[in-house]
Formats: sequence, C-alpha cells, structure tokens
Amino acid sequence: MSIIDTTARAKANEDQKSAAADKAWSMPDWGVTAISLIVLIGIWEAAAPFIDPLFGSYPSQIFSSFLVMMESGTLVKAFWQSIQPFFAGYLLAALIGIPAGLLLGRYRVAEAALGIYVTAGYATPLIALVPLLMVWFGLGFAVKMVIIFLLAFFPVCINTWVGVKAVPKTLIEVGTAFCAPQSRIMRQIVLPATLPYIMAGLRLAIGKAVIAMIIAEFLTAISGLGGIIINAANSFRTAEMFVPIICVMIFAVVLDRLVACLERKVAPWQSEIAGEHE
Repeated sequence: MSIIDTTARAKANEDQKSAAADKAWSMPDWGVTAISLIVLIGIWEAAAPFIDPLFGSYPSQIFSSFLVMMESGTLVKAFWQSIQPFFAGYLLAALIGIPAGLLLGRYRVAEAALGIYVTAGYATPLIALVPLLMVWFGLGFAVKMVIIFLLAFFPVCINTWVGVKAVPKTLIEVGTAFCAPQSRIMRQIVLPATLPYIMAGLRLAIGKAVIAMIIAEFLTAISGLGGIIINAANSFRTAEMFVPIICVMIFAVVLDRLVACLERKVAPWQSEIAGEHE
C-alpha cells in the first residue's frame, strides 16, 4: 500500500468520525435559535437591577407594556396602520423591480441606457428626498408607500440584474441553437437560473422596506408603530418604546422565513445545492 493510499484512507476515516460526531450531537436549527434566544433574554433580565428605566428596559417590563397595549388595542391598530403602506410599497417594488432587472441584465441597450440611473438611484440618500416627496404626495398613505417602494426597489432590481448576467452563456447559446424565441429563452432558461438571485433580492428588500416604513412614520404623519416609538420616546416611556421595535423585528424575521420557504418551493434545486455544501 502506498503512502498516498494510506493518507487517503486515514483522511476518509477522520471524515467518517467527524460526520458521526456531528450526527450524534446534531440539533435542529430552530433548537439552536431557541436556546440562543433564551440565553439572551435571561442575561438581559438578569441585568435588570442595573438598568435605569429612563434609558433602558428589560424583558419582563417590556412584556407588561405589551400586554397593556394589546388590551387597549393600541398596538393592533398601529400595526395595521403600518403594514398597509408596507405591503403596498414592497409588492410594487417586486412587481417593477424584477422585470426591470430582467430587462437590464438581458438586453445590452437597456443596460447601457438605464443601468447608470439604477446605480445612481441606489447610491442616492433617498431619505433626503422625503421633504420633496411630502410636497408631491402629501403626508398620508401615498407618501409612505412611495418611500417604502424606493428603498425596496433597488435591492430587488439590482439582484435580478446581477442574476441575469450570471446565467452561463452556454445555456442561452443552446436555446438559440434550437431556434427558441427570445421569450422562451427568457421564460425557460434565464428566469429559472435567476430565481435564487431574485429571492435573495426580495429578502434583502424586506429589511429595507421595514426601515423605510418606520422612517416614513417618523418623518411624515406620525402614526403606526413608528408613531408609538416617537411618542413613547418623547415621554421617556422606554419599555413602551421597545414594544413596537421588537414587533417590527419579529415581523421582519417572519417575512424573511416566508420568502425563504417560497424560495424552496420555486427553486428547490437551490436548497439541494446548499445542502451539498453544508
């Protein structure tokens, strides 16, 4: 037996032992997440005696404020006010951003003509445009929807654009060789290959849209969850201020998980590829 064979066999044995150890001590992802969350809450609650109520809060006090706000209906009403412009702006960003990204990535003329504006728009501090948007759209639902749309549009569009550019040219050449029309190449070759990028863009856009939702409620008509945060902060009701912040965080995580589940449905091969690399 050669030295190479001996080394290869020893490496294989080590890999088998490592895999067996990982399997023996394996735990579902949700279990690890739950444990980390419990530890975080426990440490935070243990630090309660050292927290000044004016400048911070702790889980039990925040939960008490949550119950009071739920009982009064304040939190539910504010949440409903916030998610209406959120979903309108986010869905509009997806409906426009995906086709725009496909167009920019697939057609060189479109990329040359419009790509620079998408790049410039992404780099523009859009929050600085809020005063102008308020003049154009007022202080109500429309301006909030537009702000959310503008912040969510670019991650979706740019990710889709990059995804189309990453499609192997050989796949497109095969479609062309079989005389497939451009619409069919787009539908059956480009779009499936770009789906992982599109879903990643949609997930990134969730965070941008949530941030835009709160900023819009800060800077326009004070309402919704952002309104609760502002009013509680101005009155130094710190525990009450934390309630909508945590609700927004949970809302974003839930939406991210839903989009991840959707990705497994529409692009199941991506999950298989990811599993091979774990």
